[in-house]
Amino acid sequence: MAFLNIINQVKENTSKIISEKGYDNVDFVVEYSRSGFGDITCNIAFLLAKNLKKNPQEIAEEFAGEYNLGNDLEKVEAHKSGYLNFFINNNSFTNTVLPESLKENYGSVDIGKNSKLVVEHTSVNPNKALHIGHLRNVTIGDAVSRILSKANYDVKVLNYVDDSGLQVADIIVGFKYGGFSEDPPDGEKFANYCGDTVYVSITSKYESDKDLESKRHEILKELEDSTSETAKFGKTLTRKILSDQLDTVWNLGASYDCLNFESEILY
Repeated sequence: MAFLNIINQVKENTSKIISEKGYDNVDFVVEYSRSGFGDITCNIAFLLAKNLKKNPQEIAEEFAGEYNLGNDLEKVEAHKSGYLNFFINNNSFTNTVLPESLKENYGSVDIGKNSKLVVEHTSVNPNKALHIGHLRNVTIGDAVSRILSKANYDVKVLNYVDDSGLQVADIIVGFKYGGFSEDPPDGEKFANYCGDTVYVSITSKYESDKDLESKRHEILKELEDSTSETAKFGKTLTRKILSDQLDTVWNLGASYDCLNFESEILY
């Protein structure tokens, strides 16, 4: 909350200067600055310019010399645009934030009032290993979930697993009709083997082998019947691949409250 405290200090200082100068109260804004324009910015000069019949930059320069910077602010600049830009004293800010961040409930607020929220993330087809793009989604989803939990939302994290889609059918085609062994080469994870070798190879053959492509559609249809041998084989494959995917997720420190399997919804 240290940054918010500094924003409030700037607001209080601005209100005090307005009062001391005998200006009418105005509804000014103090907010985060755009990159390159300090850390905090205030628009007070624009709001006073019309009544005072002065250039906003001139008013901003008058205000800049009146602020009590204290320990938290390093300087305040009157930009030629008329904005007042405030620069935080990084040493003071760091010394304030770091000790606070080590406290058990640092960052906790009661915005959510324990209301329920569902966050779904990752949701990668179980036919391959996770790549860097998937991991970006994992980290974003996990960060959002943690932030919402800190804000006192009752968060449930879900991972929707599309274990009966076309890409799963492709893996089954590879094993049943592409001549691939169900055992990966020594040292290779099953998920990597399925995605990098089986999937890539079999999908490259569809255009030239229409019979193989028809097998793909047959298998996709069979996946909709939970009692079929194809669906049972698909479940075995996808659970092994998912296990490798989850190992990667656990290593990142992320987790889920629930895995939603598309096959269970279909059946």
